[in-house]
Amino acid sequence: MKILVLNCGSSSIKYALYDMETKDVITSGGIEKIGLPDSFIKIKTADGKKVQINEPIPEHTKGVQFIFQCLTQGENAVLKSLDEIDAVGHRMVHGGEKFNQSVLLTPEVMKAFAECNDLAPLHNPANIKGVEAVSANLPGVPQVGVFDTAFHQTMPDYAYMYAVPYELYEKYGVRRYGFHGTSHRYVSQRVCEMLGCNPEEKRIITCHIGNGASIAAVKFGKCVDTSMGLTPLEGLIMGTRSGDIDAGAVTFIMDKLGLDTTGVSHLLNKKSGLAGVSHGSSDFRDILAAIASGDDRARLAKEMYTYRIKKYIGEYAAAMGGVDIILFTGGAGENQWEVREGATKDLEFMGVVMDEEKNHSIRATEAIISKPESKVTVCVVPTDEELMIATDTLRIVQG
Repeated sequence: MKILVLNCGSSSIKYALYDMETKDVITSGGIEKIGLPDSFIKIKTADGKKVQINEPIPEHTKGVQFIFQCLTQGENAVLKSLDEIDAVGHRMVHGGEKFNQSVLLTPEVMKAFAECNDLAPLHNPANIKGVEAVSANLPGVPQVGVFDTAFHQTMPDYAYMYAVPYELYEKYGVRRYGFHGTSHRYVSQRVCEMLGCNPEEKRIITCHIGNGASIAAVKFGKCVDTSMGLTPLEGLIMGTRSGDIDAGAVTFIMDKLGLDTTGVSHLLNKKSGLAGVSHGSSDFRDILAAIASGDDRARLAKEMYTYRIKKYIGEYAAAMGGVDIILFTGGAGENQWEVREGATKDLEFMGVVMDEEKNHSIRATEAIISKPESKVTVCVVPTDEELMIATDTLRIVQG
């Protein structure tokens, strides 16, 4: 069975085509800069070859159609026709409280999903366009929605509620939802397979550290807390997002700079985080290079960044009554030993004993980076959200 996975972002579309008999990626790629004159598609073939094709992509429907064209036509084609695609799995960003698991996308489901648009006004409409484009080009092919927020729906009410007037929750759904749920679900399951243990017996802290970053507390197989909130802004310091900030500081900044809600949202989501503290870089590799050249602002950004991760690890260990496994995933979590070192520094009181040599040598591969005597096992586990989506899609369409 061949399953296509689509991830329609606000200005991009990522895709991967899987052979589910082997779980191999046949081809993958993505369209970037949708709506801009210099939009393009990058294609990665099964043999590792990378190809870029410049193509005007004004909106998502055209983008999905162009992906179909690349799959079936030209020198990079991997399908004789679209009839070879048996099902399509979609990354759906914000399912609110309506969806706590992956589901077959029916008209009723899509109507309920559209009602969550005000919670993710940039991403949900893009997800809907992706589903509609597939329906237009592959009528009758089953489609499955895998929701970023679903894994976190097991949080208890005292963890997801905000201490604001309760009517705001009743009328507008103001609460913590969390994101990166598909990644947190995948790595919390995968680490137990890797270690040969039962997830229902383990307390796991999953650290998804990339340009967007979040942490989840997974107790006995279920998420009990997560760092992102109503939106992906809350929680950790990220590439361009501030993470946690005093709401009073937000109104103070609005008054001083004369910003409206759109302006302050842009400031906190696009101009803050590592980029805001340093001299404009949101990439941790650039931060490290700047530190090496003596840049003190970059040093401050790094220390703030890793300190916030460490604080959340401590919080979630307390929330779960202890921790058995801490794992790092995401671009920086998988590749930057400095992030892992800073985030686990001084956690010996919790029983964490890091293997410095292993930590320094590991990049983007599954590994244990704590010493055998460590009471807490610290791991690196590369995430694979696309495979999780494809696996859910296969399970649902097979009934």
